[in-house]
Amino acid sequence: MDFFPQIFKNKVFLATFFAWLIAQCLKVTLGIIKNKRFDFRWFLDTGGMPSSHSSGVAAMATSIGMALGFDSPIFAMALLFALVVMFDAQGVRRAAGKQAEILNRIIEDIQFKRKVGEDRLKELLGHTRFEVFAGAVVGVLVAFFLFR
Repeated sequence: MDFFPQIFKNKVFLATFFAWLIAQCLKVTLGIIKNKRFDFRWFLDTGGMPSSHSSGVAAMATSIGMALGFDSPIFAMALLFALVVMFDAQGVRRAAGKQAEILNRIIEDIQFKRKVGEDRLKELLGHTRFEVFAGAVVGVLVAFFLFR
């Protein structure tokens, strides 16, 4: 089987991968501009602007629609999957990040008063609505670029 030659000819895969990669690179670039330093972990961390999750699933759904038709059952499944991922990126994961922020403040209070050593929780887990929207725009644009 010629897996690698076939997968790299698959426009749906390429659109999804490049949308994710572009969003991750934009996230790192914006992090460098904002923080005036580079941190390799930004390539792998969750959260940030734009949402690479949203970018990838938006590119996937758009490219499936362009390849198979926007009236196909596969596009409907891809669109619903994309909406669930984007809702989760903005809603559930964002709420978990807020909880981590509050727990970190509680831990700091305990440490300050009693010197308890605990690791901090990761606070930037999810995305704002704008970050999800920006990621989706990146994904749709990448899909349209590859399918033109």
